[in-house]
Amino acid sequence: MSKESAPRSSLHERIRGDLEGKILSGAWPPGHRIPTEQELRTEYGCSRMTVNKVMTQLANAGLVLRRRKTGSIVMPQQSQNAVLEIKDIKDEVTARGGDYRHEIVERVLRRAAPVEAGELGIEERSEVLALTCLHYADEAPFCLEDRVINLEVAPAARDESFAELAPGVWLLRHIPWSEAEHTIAAVGASARVAKLLDLSAGTPCLVMERRTWRQGETVTEVRLTYPGAANRLSARFTPSAT
Repeated sequence: MSKESAPRSSLHERIRGDLEGKILSGAWPPGHRIPTEQELRTEYGCSRMTVNKVMTQLANAGLVLRRRKTGSIVMPQQSQNAVLEIKDIKDEVTARGGDYRHEIVERVLRRAAPVEAGELGIEERSEVLALTCLHYADEAPFCLEDRVINLEVAPAARDESFAELAPGVWLLRHIPWSEAEHTIAAVGASARVAKLLDLSAGTPCLVMERRTWRQGETVTEVRLTYPGAANRLSARFTPSAT
C-alpha cells in the first residue's frame, strides 16, 4: 500500500506527529526552517491539501510561523504551565450567548486584618476596600466575586461605586498590573456562598483565587466562585523545547 493510499486522517496525523515531535523535542530549535510544503509532499507522498492542513494546525498551535517567501520556521515555545488570562466575566457570559449584569452586594471601607495585611504586603490596619459582587447570566447567578483592594495602590477605588464597571474590569483599566498569581480549587459551597449563588450548601464549586501586583506592590486579591456543574477552565499551551 502506498503512503497516499493510506487513510487520509492517519497520514495527516502521522505527518503532524512527526513534525510536532521534532519541534517539541528540541531537534528543531526555535528559528529552524521547516521543510517546504513541496519537500514534505515528496517525503510523505501526499497531497498539497494534506500538508497545508498540517502546517495550518501547527501555526494555529503556535509551533511554527508561516512565511510566504522565506518558508516556515519554528517558534519559541511557551512554558509548560498554562497561562490563565485575566478576563472580563462579562465576556465569559456573552461568549456563551447570555445576557450579563453585575450587582455590588456589599462595599465596605475598613482596616486590614493582620492575616489580610500579610497577604497584601501592607501595614496592619491599613485601609482597604472589601467588595462582594455577583455576576449574572440571564438573571441566574454566574459567579461570586469577593475582592479586597489595596487603597495605597488604588486610591481612586475609595470613591468608585462600580455600578458601571465591575471591580475587576475597573482595576484592569485604571491600575496596570505587572504580575499575577492564580490558585484553583474545587470547594463545597459554604452556607453564605450557597445563598448568594442560589445553591444547596456543599454544592461543588470551582474557586479561583487571584492576586495581582504592580511593580512589587499588591493591587488586589480576589476569590471568584463559580457553580462547578456549569463551569470549567481551559487553556491551550505547548511545552518548552528545553
